[in-house]
Amino acid sequence: MLCEMCGQDVPATNAVRVESSVLQLCPNCSKFGVAVAPPVVPAGSAPQPARGGGMRVTPRAARSVAERDLYTEMPDMELAPDWGRRIRIAREALHWTPEELGKRLNEKKSVVLKLESGSFRPPDGTIRSVERLLHIRLRADPEPTA
Repeated sequence: MLCEMCGQDVPATNAVRVESSVLQLCPNCSKFGVAVAPPVVPAGSAPQPARGGGMRVTPRAARSVAERDLYTEMPDMELAPDWGRRIRIAREALHWTPEELGKRLNEKKSVVLKLESGSFRPPDGTIRSVERLLHIRLRADPEPTA
């Protein structure tokens, strides 16, 4: 299991409340919060009334969290090898300066220049914004595997 704070692979984790979040932490990171004991509820029993007459609510942290593989959720499209050059050519075709493109993307001029040089891989949301704004395609279909 992975510790949600340090990322270390450990045999077992503990449910720990850190500020207002409940995390699964390794023994080393558990000192940063307060241990949370899972509620003990017999199978098939109805919720017990609380002292004030209301119903007792089980905390959401008691639910199990299913692990997921982020690599399988990644999009099928990858950036084209010349995506930075495509941005620069499309911007120049519209007679926009890097500052103007940055304003329209709600980004700084330096981010636009890094995008054009290819030294900064933009987040997926920014890729979609650039494609929509400049009417270009930055993503390429993955090559078929043989």
